[in-house]
Amino acid sequence: MLILRRIKTCVMKIRKKPYTALFPCPVVLTTCVDAKGTPNIITLAWAGTVCSEPPTIGLGIRPSRYSHTLIKDAKEFVVNIPPSKIIEETDYCGVNSGKYVDKFSETNLTPEPADKVKAPLIRECPLNMECTLKDVISLGTHDLFLGEIVQVHIDEDILDAKGHIDFKKADPFVYNVGEYWNLNKKIGTYGYSKQNK
Repeated sequence: MLILRRIKTCVMKIRKKPYTALFPCPVVLTTCVDAKGTPNIITLAWAGTVCSEPPTIGLGIRPSRYSHTLIKDAKEFVVNIPPSKIIEETDYCGVNSGKYVDKFSETNLTPEPADKVKAPLIRECPLNMECTLKDVISLGTHDLFLGEIVQVHIDEDILDAKGHIDFKKADPFVYNVGEYWNLNKKIGTYGYSKQNK
């Protein structure tokens, strides 16, 4: 039987009005194309896995963003996981609009052909997930884009001996209410509370 430790604390909780307090949020570079096939990149932090079968990702995108229309029209996109070494390029893609600048050209990021969608992969990102758009749900300030993952690309050099992603080598980072943070170290594994009886 698992015995939970009670940690005594004198800290009082304060109440705040509802806001987006969830953290950390994974930072992703999402690629899409316009009707002519011209690629664009949007940096997003409101992204996450929403279903295992079929594997599905959810992205929160404001309707005012240029990529919102591109993804909605093309019905496909690629989610690329950037490593910390391209944090400046990642930030640039989030604060500039593809309506006015060619983000691939400005950042020197490399577009590579995907297998199943027209949107490109980003070479500098060690993990890329091709997605087809399944649904768009209007929520308020953001729309939720649901994309089914139809192909995954992983750089061999971030895999461990068992073929799993070595997150230290992948070196992803997260967004915490206006700040970027990297990941430090593994502190446990799923199910270890049962294993340590």
